[in-house]
Amino acid sequence: MRPVRQNDKNGARGAGVRRGVGVLALALLASGCAGSGAAPAPGADGGAGGAHAPRAAHLEGPAGALAAYASRLRAAQVRRAAVARRWGLTAVPLTPPAPPARKPVIEARKGFEVDGQKELGLPPVFTTVPTKDKVVFLTVDDGAQKDPAFLRMMSDLRIPYTAFLSDFLVKDDYGYFRRMRDRGVTLDNHTLHHPYLPALSYARQKREICGMQDVMEKQFGRRPTVFRPPFGNYDQDTLRAARACGIRYAPIWNEEVFADHWEYREEDQDLHPGDIVLTHFQGREQGTGTMPEMVRRFLRTVTAKGYAVARLEDYL
Repeated sequence: MRPVRQNDKNGARGAGVRRGVGVLALALLASGCAGSGAAPAPGADGGAGGAHAPRAAHLEGPAGALAAYASRLRAAQVRRAAVARRWGLTAVPLTPPAPPARKPVIEARKGFEVDGQKELGLPPVFTTVPTKDKVVFLTVDDGAQKDPAFLRMMSDLRIPYTAFLSDFLVKDDYGYFRRMRDRGVTLDNHTLHHPYLPALSYARQKREICGMQDVMEKQFGRRPTVFRPPFGNYDQDTLRAARACGIRYAPIWNEEVFADHWEYREEDQDLHPGDIVLTHFQGREQGTGTMPEMVRRFLRTVTAKGYAVARLEDYL
């Protein structure tokens, strides 16, 4: 057995500290994502964690670095808890996992296919993304209500969502949705006029979808590859037209959330990993409650059930 040199001891000690940092980080992040909303209260001097916060300034070397890192994590969790309370939430929304390195294969949900689905390479209609991650995806349709409080709330809480826009409802204020886009929200296609598409000819369906692609490119700088048929209704012509307009995916939803209740597609009346949740840009004018009220109901439910909200496009 060779003798242990001093630098070997130092290397082992450094490796141990690095492992300790990793373990502590995981523990702190886990405690911050447990859904209880609990976080260390600020101390009298306003510092995170009060009297129990690590005093990194009195430590040197690896131990000081470890204590400083722990302090930063605790402070971040205190800030998240404060933001949650500001928006009427007692539990801090859970943090989603990193986007999958390998995207799941998206296929049409069984029973939601059309004739020639695979042979024609048509965009799949699906209600749930195949994943084991305990995440759900929030999608917001139409564009009638343009509530600035909704933008602030979602940005403050850092909740990802996808917007499906219809031109006849958004054209009076494209700027609102540009601000949304600039905050990292993906804007997708929901047709020009929100018609019942199966009642239209192939040519008219194509005008509705491709026409909205033109609007999206002109107003927001990109042609979406994701499209939601109005009312969740479609036929083979819908998906053929969507494909011709550059669409790759046609998600609908598995649950819908309102300001005062949820509606579920499945018999178990529950959430599932990868579920797509629908809501609308609506407010008191439409008799549905405010957008922030809807977000509170949504987040209280998903957080209590142990789900994080992830970005749909990260899984496509």
